Amino acid sequence: MSVRMPEADSAVLARRDGIVAALRSIVPGEGVIASECEMRPFESDGLTAYRQLPMVVVLPETTKQVSQVLAYCHGEGIKVVPRGAGTSLSGGALPLEDGVLLGMAKFNRIKDVDFVNRVVVVEPGVTNLAVTNAVAHAGFYYAPDPSSQIACTIGGNVAENSGGVHCLKYGMTTNNVLGCELVLMNGEVLRLGGKHFDAEGYDLLGLINGSEGLLGVVTEVTVRILQKAECARAVLVGFPSSEDAGACVSAIIGAGIIPGGMEMMDKPAVHAVEEFVHAGYPLDAEALLIVEVDGPRAEVDHLIERIEKIAKECRSMTCRVSTSEEERLLFWAGRKAAFPAIGRISPDYFCMDGTIPRAKLPQVLAEMKKMSAKYGLRVANVFHAGDGNLHPLILYDSNIAGEADRAEAFGAEILTLCVAVGGVLTGEHGVGVEKRDLMPVMFSEIDLNAQQRVKCAFDEKGLLNPGKVFPVLHRCAELGRMHISGGKLPFPDIPRF
Repeated sequence: MSVRMPEADSAVLARRDGIVAALRSIVPGEGVIASECEMRPFESDGLTAYRQLPMVVVLPETTKQVSQVLAYCHGEGIKVVPRGAGTSLSGGALPLEDGVLLGMAKFNRIKDVDFVNRVVVVEPGVTNLAVTNAVAHAGFYYAPDPSSQIACTIGGNVAENSGGVHCLKYGMTTNNVLGCELVLMNGEVLRLGGKHFDAEGYDLLGLINGSEGLLGVVTEVTVRILQKAECARAVLVGFPSSEDAGACVSAIIGAGIIPGGMEMMDKPAVHAVEEFVHAGYPLDAEALLIVEVDGPRAEVDHLIERIEKIAKECRSMTCRVSTSEEERLLFWAGRKAAFPAIGRISPDYFCMDGTIPRAKLPQVLAEMKKMSAKYGLRVANVFHAGDGNLHPLILYDSNIAGEADRAEAFGAEILTLCVAVGGVLTGEHGVGVEKRDLMPVMFSEIDLNAQQRVKCAFDEKGLLNPGKVFPVLHRCAELGRMHISGGKLPFPDIPRF
């Protein structure tokens, strides 16, 4: 499969040897990778359907090196694609033939653990789970927990505004990041926020979260940590249909209960996961719901009783409550292993990501069944059901002619349906190249141009991660000048940190 990307600049490619030499003078030693064989691991991210070798890979270790690399590329008109761990599922880190791939994996230090202010300061290459591991001994944890948390990094979480099974109650990455250090395409270093809540002025930090590497390269992040709840228990509920499970999700939220997490899987996903993890999931259920509540023990016990009653009213077949911490973690281990488990039953799959109003779950699930028959492809569903974030896994075999194209069309129809029922194109995976050409389904040309003006404010030459998010690229001059220059932010009266 191929994806439309900006046309390669032949003049830049002709200067490749000189560019590689200049980058090696900034990042010496093994910090620059230029051979085809050694660059091969960087040719795609988690969306492996699309691949492209970069012109060169640079692996800086300091903010100064990042600044110098970007300033050099800015002056020479060279495109740059930032990359974290490469676990992105939307093609956000897909390289460019005439671009520098800026890998941030060497930024892997935890710089400060501050229990007094309940924050941790990390470099962007620190894995998500490493933050929790660093503070667990004191009874704290980092709330956002995407399924790839063992591998995905904080910098990538910021770029995609990642969520996870507990984002329903505790928020996405943007709700748990208090500050960051950011290098602009021209090499300028900005510091936004800090260890305090709600920085004054415009919410530029909120703008950076979810910006998909289009506005700057994050070199440091300050995240908030939470104290572990006194008690947490999970309920495993099986249903005779996905529609019944979807109705139960709406009923629980409608009853005023906000679980710590609420996840859903359909029968194909349940079977794949059970064979992989052996979590004790009911194999006769058409849909499975995992509902976790946390807090004081008395509150948890009370809410568990209410959830069991609601589940019964929604025609549940089985209902099992965790009786130990080990059993609770096993319930979640199955859900978090869903993506690799599906890889055992299909040569390839597309992991989609759309978000809908919770009340629309039964309707959307029914429509997806019809689409599956229409395209002749299986689909396994895993959802962050509590906030309506769907992750349909479309199974296909790229070795069979036409299947990859049908899978792509199937995914596009699912996302179009999400928007049609009042939802959005992405909940946490980002737009990247996967959903880029669907952006007009959700946004008008006026909307898209306004968003591009924001990019122009940070990257007036359009060199940072071009070809992502926007289906049509405009020159900043066509949209109206508004960019950062001369050490000034594009908005008035905003102090620098």
